[in-house]
Amino acid sequence: MRRRLILSTLAVVLVVVAVFGVSLVIVESRTIESSTRDSVRAEASRLVSTVESRLVAGERVTKASIGVTASKDRYVRYIRVDMPGDRAPIEVGERPSGEVVEARETGAHGERVTVQASRSAVRAEVGRTLLIILAVALLAVVAAAALAVRQAHRVAAPLTDLAETAERLGSGDPRPRHRRYGVPELDRVADVLDASADRIGRMLTAERRLAADASHQLRTPLTALSMRLEEIIATSEGEAPEDRAVVKEEATIALAQVERLTDVVQRLLTNSRDPRTGSAVGFDLDEVVKQQIEEWKPAYRSAGRAIVRSGKTGLRAVGTPGAVAQVLATLIENSLMHGDGTVALRTRVTGNQVVVEVTDEGPGVDEALGSRVFERTVSGHNSTGLGLAVARDLAEADGGRLELLQQLPPVFALFLSREATDAAPCPDTAGPDATGTTGTTGTGTPAAGGACPDATGSDATGPDTTGPDTSGETARPGA
Repeated sequence: MRRRLILSTLAVVLVVVAVFGVSLVIVESRTIESSTRDSVRAEASRLVSTVESRLVAGERVTKASIGVTASKDRYVRYIRVDMPGDRAPIEVGERPSGEVVEARETGAHGERVTVQASRSAVRAEVGRTLLIILAVALLAVVAAAALAVRQAHRVAAPLTDLAETAERLGSGDPRPRHRRYGVPELDRVADVLDASADRIGRMLTAERRLAADASHQLRTPLTALSMRLEEIIATSEGEAPEDRAVVKEEATIALAQVERLTDVVQRLLTNSRDPRTGSAVGFDLDEVVKQQIEEWKPAYRSAGRAIVRSGKTGLRAVGTPGAVAQVLATLIENSLMHGDGTVALRTRVTGNQVVVEVTDEGPGVDEALGSRVFERTVSGHNSTGLGLAVARDLAEADGGRLELLQQLPPVFALFLSREATDAAPCPDTAGPDATGTTGTTGTGTPAAGGACPDATGSDATGPDTTGPDTSGETARPGA
C-alpha cells in the first residue's frame, strides 16, 4: 500500500510537470526567438539613425563608435554599414555561420545597415531556459516524492499498527493499545479494536475463571467419591451375604455424588454464559444436610474426628440443591483440612431466611484475612484460594449469601430464602448448638402431619470402629 501511494502521487506530479513543463518550453522558445528578431530589428534602426545623424552633422563615422554601440546587445553578433559613395563598408563583429536572424535598414543618404544574429545563440538561450525548467521540475518531483513518502508513512504506519493489534487479538493477547493517529477513519478503527479487545479480555477472564472454578469444584466431589468407592471395594472383599445391603447403599451414595457433580458442573457452565439464568426451586434442607453428613462421615471417621448436626429440622429453602450441597461440601472440607475437633452443622431460622452454620474447634481464620477469605487467590493455608470464592458465587447465584460470622472459633453461615408456606409458624426453641451459641428465636415450618419439629434433636456421626452409623444416634469416637 505504501508503494502504491508513493507511485500514484509521483505519477500525478509527473503528469502535471510534463504538461506544464512542455507548455512552458514551447512558450519560452517562441518568446526567445521573437525577442531576438525584435532586438536585431531595433539595433538596425538605431544604427541607421546614428549613422545618418553623424553624416548630417558632417562627422566621421568610424568603426569604433558603431562597435561600442553594437556590443551592448547580447544577440547581435555582426554589423555591416555600407556608406554612400566610394567609402569602404564598416563591419563590427564576426559574420555568423549557418542560419542567422537578419535585419536591414536603409537611411535617407543611401547608407545601409545590416545586423545579423546567429540562430545557434538563440538555441543556446532556449537550451539554458530548458535546463532551468528541468531543474525546477526535478526539484518539484523530489519534493513531491518526499511528501508522498511522508504521507504514505502517515497512512500506512497506522494500518500496519492496527494489523498488529488485530494479530495480537487473534493470538490471545487482548490488551488494548489506546493509540490514535490523527486520522478520523483510522481512529475510529482503533476505537473499535480497543473495545473489541476489552470484550475479548472479559470473555477470556470469564472462561479462565470457569475453568478454574470447574476444576476446583470437581476436586471435592471426586475426593469423596473416591473414598466411597474405596469403602465399597473394601466391603465387597468379604463377600459376606449380610454385607450386600451395605455395598448397595454405598454404591447408591456414590452414584448420587456423581449426579450432583454433573449438576454442579452444568450449573457452572450455565452461569458463565448467562448469569441471569436461575434454577432455584424449593427443596428440603434436611435432605441436603443429611446427604453431606453421610458423604463426609468416612473422611471424618478416618481422621478421628466427629461431624454433628443440630438446630431446627423440617426446614425448606429456595435454591439449587446441588449448588447448596456444593457450598456445604466446601465448608465441611475446609473444616476437615484446616480445622480441628468436632465440626458442627446447625440449622436455624432468621426472619424470612434459613441459615446453615458450619463451625469447628480449630484455630479459626487469621485476623489479617477476615472477610477477604472469600476473595479469589486469597488463602491462609497455602491452598488455591478458590473454594470459598466459588462457594460464595454459587450461593449468590441462588439469591443467597455466604458469610463469615465469627473468626475464632470459625463460624461460616449460608443464608437462603425460605420457601413460602401456608402452614402455621412454629417457634424456634432450639437450644445451644455445637458451638455453644444459643438458637435465634424465629419462625419454623411445620413438619409432615402438622406437628412442629423437634429443634433439640441432633444427628451426629463420628469415628466408629463398628462400621457405618445407621441408627441416627450420636456416634462416639473410636479408640
